[in-house]
Amino acid sequence: MFNILIAEDDTNTRKWLAAVLRANGFNPILAEDGQAALDLLDHYPVDLLIADIMMPRVDGLNLTRQLRASGSTLPVLMLTARQMPEDKRQGFLVGTDDYMVKPVDDEEMILRVRALLRRARIVSERRLTIGPVTLDYDALSVSRDGQSQTLPQKEFYLLFKLLSYPDVIFTRLQLMDEIWGMDSETDDRTVNVHINRLRERFGGWPEFEIITVRGLGYKAVKHL
Repeated sequence: MFNILIAEDDTNTRKWLAAVLRANGFNPILAEDGQAALDLLDHYPVDLLIADIMMPRVDGLNLTRQLRASGSTLPVLMLTARQMPEDKRQGFLVGTDDYMVKPVDDEEMILRVRALLRRARIVSERRLTIGPVTLDYDALSVSRDGQSQTLPQKEFYLLFKLLSYPDVIFTRLQLMDEIWGMDSETDDRTVNVHINRLRERFGGWPEFEIITVRGLGYKAVKHL
């Protein structure tokens, strides 16, 4: 079960967020402000942080700033009542991974939480091996039988994602969200183009293939 730390000074909002997360299979850990969140991070393993911007003692921006200064890559979802573009920009500059404006839609929040956790898993694993095939996340390369090729970033991320979850069907919307970001203006045709490019590159490789599931999306199948 994923541990989600909630840093929110409003008691009712904090309890509501915890209830929504718990109902969707997550374990919420509650902090009344940024300082309390920092204290809890010293004692509990946390997979993701949800933080309000406006909090006493240590606000959400300073909380995120301190985490990034310490080298932490913990995914951060920022919640705020502010709607000005400059406020959103400031959040991303300090290292926020995603941003939602209150009042928060619970279904959208869960989608964003799951997307952030998936991205974190991809980044942390770094390397994927399928028989003689190796995908190196840092080099964006795919190697086999002593030969290596470097892929464009989005193509590599897409392939890495699908092969990390063999036989799992991902919709175009899920792939768009994770690889291009929920706020991207790219449409699902971009996913189709990248899938076709991957098939052209690796169509003759017997170790895996990318399959279209009609009406749903795509999945990768390993043949080893």
